[in-house]
Amino acid sequence: MLPSFSTLSRPVLTRRLLPSLLSVALFGTLAGCSNGDTAPTNEATTQTQTDSGTKNSDAKSSDTKAAAGSDADVVKALQANLAASGLNETIVSATPTSMDGVYWVNAEGLPGFFTDKSGKHIIQGQIVSVGDGDPVDISAEFVANDAKAALATVDEKDMIIYPATGETKAAIYVFTDADCGYCRQLHSEMDDINARGIEVRYLAWPRSEQSIPKMDAIWCSEDRKAAMNQAKTGAEVAGPDCQTPVAQQLALGKSLGVRGTPAIFTEAGAQIGGYLPAAELAQAAIAN
Repeated sequence: MLPSFSTLSRPVLTRRLLPSLLSVALFGTLAGCSNGDTAPTNEATTQTQTDSGTKNSDAKSSDTKAAAGSDADVVKALQANLAASGLNETIVSATPTSMDGVYWVNAEGLPGFFTDKSGKHIIQGQIVSVGDGDPVDISAEFVANDAKAALATVDEKDMIIYPATGETKAAIYVFTDADCGYCRQLHSEMDDINARGIEVRYLAWPRSEQSIPKMDAIWCSEDRKAAMNQAKTGAEVAGPDCQTPVAQQLALGKSLGVRGTPAIFTEAGAQIGGYLPAAELAQAAIAN
């Protein structure tokens, strides 16, 4: 199942609000960590909790490329209108959707959104097509394609990978934080997940400034998997100073609309979690 969008609670986009509003999660709420969470109870795993503790990052994705079919006139118009309103976002592409006059926009470091042909309006939320069978969220394919392309640019050496046991049936990308209770719950089921044929590819997603040193230490460790295993038990991790991909992966997650941990994506770009028990996670990963 592809992700759905949530509506914004603030109807007005101002000069100061636009960058932060465009970077909020557009995905529906999922089981994940907020500051201060511990491991979930059985009841908590069925609730829709998201993380509001992520520190903002000014990093931009350098791997974003213009999508095929992008309308250069719409890109130019939207860029000019943003600049006229004092907004310095970089528009990469504006691709026509199945709705006449509505375009899917990619901007550096931001989740995708819609605009009209004049580039005068920014539209966030669901646009659902009806009348030809089941309702279809026309944004879902664009969101998944954007995520698929972005995640494919991450070098395996910059991830911490737990391979499947036996045949690999699917691979998932998991934005994780060492101090997140839901992340620890997921990690405690790693052997079960791998035994079901699922390869887990960890990406760093520190939920607060306080989490960054620990995530850096994990990625700087000689044995990253051992350091990650240690951190997931709540133990402190020490590592040498080094250049890490933590900030870059944090920015990548933000550009995909991630706000909570764990945030789980398939290779096809579908976001399937939130925390899910191993059996449900494997089923969703294989199906998507």
